Amino acid sequence: ESRFTLYKFRTMYKDAEEQLETLKAHNEASGPLFKMKNDPRITRVGRILRRTSVDELPQLYNVLKGEMSLVGPRPPLPREVEQYQDWHRRRLAVAPGITGLWQVSGRSDLTFDEMVLLDLYYIENWSLFLDFKILLRTIPQVIFARGAY
Repeated sequence: ESRFTLYKFRTMYKDAEEQLETLKAHNEASGPLFKMKNDPRITRVGRILRRTSVDELPQLYNVLKGEMSLVGPRPPLPREVEQYQDWHRRRLAVAPGITGLWQVSGRSDLTFDEMVLLDLYYIENWSLFLDFKILLRTIPQVIFARGAY
């Protein structure tokens, strides 16, 4: 598990971290993740960027720097890793990716444990063919904004 600066377009107001504490009761995700369909911390333009996954494009720079892969588990925030159970940590064994099995299998509609299980399946069954399949399945996910919020 290594820390790095994840590049993304800003989609939230500058005080988003401070607002997080007051919004925790409205969390729609399970486990260490925080998700809200109508998160008030997200700007109007940010909503569009997130819905279309354009906010993820700067992560191509992370891929070029060797910090990320095109395909792999979603990169976690340090505050999320602090809350991981031991079995969750196994998803940190490979480089994180811009897209992955969870993104093409339900995305924000999955529980945290389901996301981790998909990541572990990906790690244990990795192949170039699987990466290619995930990349192809990512295209309609992005075009039709499925499960993105």
